[in-house]
Amino acid sequence: MVATAAGRLPLARIAVRPELARPSARVAEILAAARDVLEHEGAEALTMRRTGEVLGIRAPSLYKHLAGKDVLTAGLAEAALVEVGDLLHEVVDRADADEVVAALLGAYRGYARAHPNLYRMFTVGRLPRAELSPGLEQWAGEPFYRATGDPYRAQALWAATHGAVLLELDGRYLPGSDLDRTYAALAEAFAAQPAGPPRRG
Repeated sequence: MVATAAGRLPLARIAVRPELARPSARVAEILAAARDVLEHEGAEALTMRRTGEVLGIRAPSLYKHLAGKDVLTAGLAEAALVEVGDLLHEVVDRADADEVVAALLGAYRGYARAHPNLYRMFTVGRLPRAELSPGLEQWAGEPFYRATGDPYRAQALWAATHGAVLLELDGRYLPGSDLDRTYAALAEAFAAQPAGPPRRG
């Protein structure tokens, strides 16, 4: 293990997993239908009307259960953050200091590749923070801090990983690029190192 100013890596869990309000059976059904539309047809297809079509009901009936598309997308973002948070915390729980960053990046990349449209929904553009369960965003992102032991390295690691993932999803790397080696290099760049004094100047 590697000692940092915050302790030994990877750090133990700090934040408590937020208690999420359980949606009604009908709202859960609507969210599942909306996610299916998003995952298979893309963000442009995700409308209240299309969600209603999947459920076999008219869109106005959906408004009896959800106030509008903003609430719908917030519900999808919340579900995705829970999934990602659970996945990444479990990965960090099992890893040691030498492998934790690589394992974290592998799990994050795998989730984004499996759910590209959902991934973009909760990571690109404005995040509806006011409509998320309190503490959810911080808890879901905490594995990056647990893997690095420093809040700024954690943010930098997430930013670099997010950028790498988006480039991959958009097919922006040069043909023939060995992306496994690219992610391995990224992990190596952020591999745990003993914390030193802050730089001056």
